[in-house]
Amino acid sequence: MRRDELLDAAEALLQDQGAQALTLAAVAERAGVSKGGLLYHFSTKEALVKGMIERLIADFDALIEAQGESTYTRSYVAATFEAVETGRLRRWAVVTGAAGDPALLAPLREAMARWMRQGLDDEPDPPASQIVRLACEGVWEVATHCSAIVDFAAVRARLLALL
Repeated sequence: MRRDELLDAAEALLQDQGAQALTLAAVAERAGVSKGGLLYHFSTKEALVKGMIERLIADFDALIEAQGESTYTRSYVAATFEAVETGRLRRWAVVTGAAGDPALLAPLREAMARWMRQGLDDEPDPPASQIVRLACEGVWEVATHCSAIVDFAAVRARLLALL
């Protein structure tokens, strides 16, 4: 079994049953592998959560890179809305909710700092770019809890207009 399939099983378990259900035995059962097969890739629950967080960061980095916009902030906006519109947002909510230990979220905090700083000096209006990036974080938060109240297309258009 591949590492990503184990991470998928862990995320699905989190989404369906919550953080309290995340055990190595439950993930192995969900993935259809022996506990030993899971332990080969993830020796502890913390290693599993760390793996999910690392994958989130890599996925969002790749999503930003794939946008091909004229500035980093435009790519960041496009990646944010693509993640919201395709349901990738749910993955973030369940994984970060499962971390429990603030130390496990350190890589995510470091990635967030990088995403907020990256390319700012190359932007036509760095303060506006920073405001737009921060607003995207608000989009993530609202979309996680009550997405029906937001017209995402209108918000996206307005954020891009600020740039």
